Amino acid sequence: MANQLQFENSPYLKQHAHNPVHWMPWGEEALKKAREENKLIIISIGYSACHWCHVMERESFENDVIAQTMNKFYVPIKIDREERPDIDQVYMTAVQLMTNAGGWPLNCICLPDGRPIYGGTYFKSHDWQNILIQIARMWEEQPAVALEYADKLTKGIQQSERLPINPIPEQYTKGDLEEIIKPWKELFDVNDGGYHRSPKFPLPNNWAFLLRYAVLANDRETLDHVHFTLQKIASGGIYDHIGGGFARYSVDSEWHIPHFEKMLYDNGQLISLYAEAYQQNPNPLYKRVVEETITWAKNEMLAPNKGFYSALDADSEGVEGKFYAFTLTEIKAVLGADADLFISHYNITEQGNWEEEHTNILISDIEADKLAQEAGYTADEWENYLRDIKKKLFDYRKKRVHPGLDHKQLATWNALLLNGLIDAYRVFDRQEYLDLALQNAEFINNELIAADFSMLHQPQDTNRSIPGFLDDYAFTIAAFTALYEATFEEKWLMKAKGLIDKTIELFYDKNEKTFFYSASNAEKLIARKSEVMDNVIPSSTSTICRQLKKIGLLLDNEDYTSISGQIFANVFPQIKTYGSAYSNWAILLLEELYGCNEIAITGEDALAYRKELDQHYIPNKIVLGGTTSSLPLLLNRKGLNSKAYLCRNKTCSLPQNTIAELIKIIE
Repeated sequence: MANQLQFENSPYLKQHAHNPVHWMPWGEEALKKAREENKLIIISIGYSACHWCHVMERESFENDVIAQTMNKFYVPIKIDREERPDIDQVYMTAVQLMTNAGGWPLNCICLPDGRPIYGGTYFKSHDWQNILIQIARMWEEQPAVALEYADKLTKGIQQSERLPINPIPEQYTKGDLEEIIKPWKELFDVNDGGYHRSPKFPLPNNWAFLLRYAVLANDRETLDHVHFTLQKIASGGIYDHIGGGFARYSVDSEWHIPHFEKMLYDNGQLISLYAEAYQQNPNPLYKRVVEETITWAKNEMLAPNKGFYSALDADSEGVEGKFYAFTLTEIKAVLGADADLFISHYNITEQGNWEEEHTNILISDIEADKLAQEAGYTADEWENYLRDIKKKLFDYRKKRVHPGLDHKQLATWNALLLNGLIDAYRVFDRQEYLDLALQNAEFINNELIAADFSMLHQPQDTNRSIPGFLDDYAFTIAAFTALYEATFEEKWLMKAKGLIDKTIELFYDKNEKTFFYSASNAEKLIARKSEVMDNVIPSSTSTICRQLKKIGLLLDNEDYTSISGQIFANVFPQIKTYGSAYSNWAILLLEELYGCNEIAITGEDALAYRKELDQHYIPNKIVLGGTTSSLPLLLNRKGLNSKAYLCRNKTCSLPQNTIAELIKIIE
């Protein structure tokens, strides 16, 4: 007998539809049942591509004895964290407060009113059964203990990431920046790139900040480490050398063995990062990674409606990574005479290079391209060789059973991929990237944004309509603004402005001087959270603050910049405590210290000028242009002959006739 999850659209929830556990989806029916029957609630949260979620399902949720315990004493609720990140935030905070750790699967035991009293991540089946029995007994025999603990824990959840309102400093200093950078650099892993830790996550926003900082501050040591890290990531097994795209993280410290799930949000950000890195240092490896990752997204993640799907599973046929690994015998059989060079290039061995005997995850040396050229290949010949060889292995691999696809289409993740496409278009000037970006932007605009600029988190389905969260608005605003800068089509900037105004209306608290993650008219949970710290995705608050400043400059709107400035002042003392967790805020600090180059381009050749400008790496700039415009910086600057103006702090240069002249005054 299937449980109530059979009626859901989320692939993750459907995966649990035939468990013997009487799972219910989050909603009033489940919450009412818990209240009326005075039963504790099990809130179990995960996502479809999560390997350890699958393991706990097999070990515990498919176990009839454990299911009987869960059904008898609890109301079990399953939640897809990607559908309801607001709920995930609340209970993840609870588990972190209880255990000083977090992750997925996330399992929280709560009172009938939803307040948590116990939680953790993955549990072995024997441990899970014991916990269930002990807490059910406590609820029956000592409910006052549970109620008292729930009260204290809930107050902790409600106060987490709440910051005092600080006075805005007269100015920020480079000494402030040095206090952030010095301890951050001590974390650098000089042998394998990234930081001294395992597992290793790519953390694209960290390296975007460090790249910009290194160039602006002329810090060669940091710049070299950024490029070393990007080369190690792109050469490691965390990158899919055959099909393109990055896995979520590597389980080791060498970027070798991936945790094989592929997430849209990682890949959107990494397209942006590698495009930006190429603009600063044109390494062919970066270009190849961008091209292959966009090809992967287009071929494997793009829906007919031009929205992108969310993720590919880590497992296929119940085995993690089976789809991606190769034996030496397979490589030789598929490639024939071309096998030897490929085997050497990607470190293929008979024994294998990971835990599954005789199987290999493709990895290369970061100097491999240079070695190929020393062997007699020209750069073009080598690229063509790799493309042809990879195509043969790709076609062979395509016949395997594919990892499961999570077909959700999330606003935030689509916006991140959209931004990646725009960044790649501006750096590589490939029209197909812009065409794909425009199609995706229309998907977001048509399916996720209403006439009043309110957003959905994902397209409405037959079950429910989930209102957008702060990150849905913030990242869409960022993508639409980037699309304006790439095309000078003002409609995208006006859509971004409409979304910003709606964001302030729904999410901003004027008294607390903060943005909340869920809207003021959204479902009320046990806590309304702010999201301040940056993670694998920059926080929604840092992102909206960066956009408020950017659009405030573009539109000369001091209301926007003042909101951003006050929230930044509130967060600023925290950045020094752990820079890596505030990297997007640190980019705001760079813009405060080094200023923002506002570049206005006029005339018929405005787009051609913009393309020429994008051949130069200027990390702290915004660009606007066109032949006719109502934007403040373009007013009274009309004419057929193209000119470029550099503006800083409400003061503009004389018109420059060429981009070369403009670059001179920027430098």
